[in-house]
Amino acid sequence: MSDFTQLLRPKTFDDMVGQEHLSAKDAPLRILCEKFALGHSFFYGPAGVGKTSIARIIASTMDLPFYEFNATSLKIDQLRKIFEQYKNALQKPLIFIDEVHRLAKNQQEVLLPVMENNSVLVIGASTENPFYSLTSAIRSRSMLFELKAITNSSLEVLLQRAMQKESLTMDEQTQEYLVATSGGDARAMLKLLEFASNIETKITKELLQSLRPSALAAGSSESGVHYDLTSALIKSIRGSDENAAIYYLARLIEGGESADFIARRLVILASEDVGNANPQALTLTTSCMTSVSKIGYPEARIILAQAVIYLCASPKSNASYEAINKALQSVKEGTILEIPHNITQNNQGYLYPHDFGGYVFQQYLSQDLQFVELKEIGYEGKMKDWLQNIK
Repeated sequence: MSDFTQLLRPKTFDDMVGQEHLSAKDAPLRILCEKFALGHSFFYGPAGVGKTSIARIIASTMDLPFYEFNATSLKIDQLRKIFEQYKNALQKPLIFIDEVHRLAKNQQEVLLPVMENNSVLVIGASTENPFYSLTSAIRSRSMLFELKAITNSSLEVLLQRAMQKESLTMDEQTQEYLVATSGGDARAMLKLLEFASNIETKITKELLQSLRPSALAAGSSESGVHYDLTSALIKSIRGSDENAAIYYLARLIEGGESADFIARRLVILASEDVGNANPQALTLTTSCMTSVSKIGYPEARIILAQAVIYLCASPKSNASYEAINKALQSVKEGTILEIPHNITQNNQGYLYPHDFGGYVFQQYLSQDLQFVELKEIGYEGKMKDWLQNIK
């Protein structure tokens, strides 16, 4: 049987379907490759969108020996043998590492010297943004490129190529189903088509549904992280659109998103976007995070839904978020004040507020600074009034 993913794998930039921002004639990545000037690069994006294919195209375009590894099974000795083999060679190899975000620190340290002297070209790929897991030394020597989920129109082009090469037929409704349920994942579409073609060359929607009854979540990755869906969920909650938020929550769950990850994001949002307008939001989402870690799916979906709806229906304030950012920026810019003696450890001149009914004026900063701007929203409005009244 034909391996459709290999059969349809692009050999050149012009063969690529989708990712025009990388493959078009005027795309910076392509220009750098064709000028043999591309440096160490890392690609990230959903599964099945062409990360490995583009690495192979780069090797072909730049006429470089291609070595492919996966970070989960990569041995340092394998790398050292390649480095030694090309030590005095005129041609450098391309080292491609998939799942690059899983590289251990010692593996990264082995790569650093050859990246520094450019004796090899390192290309990495991941379904997650790898820059969060790579050392700053590697990040500073590399470029980062994002790949997007492949659009339905591009999948349709790829489907027509596959049908023509394998002499397959299907009606328009069946083609629409195959494309729509593949979630921007070209590999998933071609694999389903491959399995179906081994049963019938005239493929029906019913056959496809029997092999894949549910649509794939667009761009869901192996680790359950999909940045666009997560962003959509957060922004929908921030905008108090409960129906949109529940929809994106469902998309994340159906796409394999871990309940723990979603819960952590909700805890952050409770503090960043709801804040003291409804302090109970942080308590509820923290409880949600604890609960889903103990219970797991499928019941965790209910707990997550409750927290999402609660956050949507809560008044919003980002005063705490803005205050700490302003204070941190002030410190970074050199605002380092001397601490007034009355509030240092020696307590000299310190006035104990409880001896004065809960508040007494005294100096806490040696210079007037203003970071906190409470808003007249929800409970935060009461906090603002209290602070103003006592002062």
